[in-house]
Amino acid sequence: LSTSLSAQGNDKGERIDEMRSQKWKFLCENAKLSASEIAQIQPIFVQYEKQMWEQHKQNRDFFKKSFGKNKGVKPDYSALNDRYIDMEVNQSQLLKAYHFQLRKLVLPETLYRFYKAERDFKRKLLQGMPDHSKHKGHK
Repeated sequence: LSTSLSAQGNDKGERIDEMRSQKWKFLCENAKLSASEIAQIQPIFVQYEKQMWEQHKQNRDFFKKSFGKNKGVKPDYSALNDRYIDMEVNQSQLLKAYHFQLRKLVLPETLYRFYKAERDFKRKLLQGMPDHSKHKGHK
């Protein structure tokens, strides 16, 4: 899984689309979705994923700017902390809206399998990530 997610192509958008495609395939297979369920869930899944990636991009840009300006001057950690919590709350709100849309379309058992497949996908991604702390002298 991790090898296939190192996405071909140099464009970041292409890599994100490739990862989303790999994730969708994994979810469909592991949640054992029927063709009908796939057709119902996919547009909502794609919309949710795009919203989450957009939010990640906005927050990444904010954090980069906060640390990139005025070298030698500490960033406003209070603003950074507030932004982090706002991000978590916004992601929770997106997840809740996503859940309410999906639960109208499929049976609770199917939705449970779908969510479990999402957790499994994340776990596999994390297991495939290199441990960067070994390379930086951190323990």
